[in-house]
Amino acid sequence: MNAISFLTPYKHEGMWVFDDPAVDLVREPFVFGIDTMLDRLSADIPSAEKGFTLLFSPTPFPGYTAELEWRREEYEGNWYYCPQYQNEGWLCPALFKYFDAAPRKLYAKAEKRRA
Repeated sequence: MNAISFLTPYKHEGMWVFDDPAVDLVREPFVFGIDTMLDRLSADIPSAEKGFTLLFSPTPFPGYTAELEWRREEYEGNWYYCPQYQNEGWLCPALFKYFDAAPRKLYAKAEKRRA
């Protein structure tokens, strides 16, 4: 497993989604508060709705801009709280395509998608 992973979220029918053929996910949605976090995280990226790079890791990395703290498990997913944005968000069981167990913390950064 890489220390830093990435996804390329984009908007489809008004929802943040991502594709990751390596783990058989297509248009996997971000919902229940994570979508709001992505709105805020990507706010300074022009045309973010067409896709941006989301870096994430269970350990801090240089330049991370959001920290998510694990709160509780529910419906096979996990709730995280982001102090920077003062809101909670639910990560569905697709989280386990990237981690064996729900990390106690997640660190994230949004970047402009590279061509």
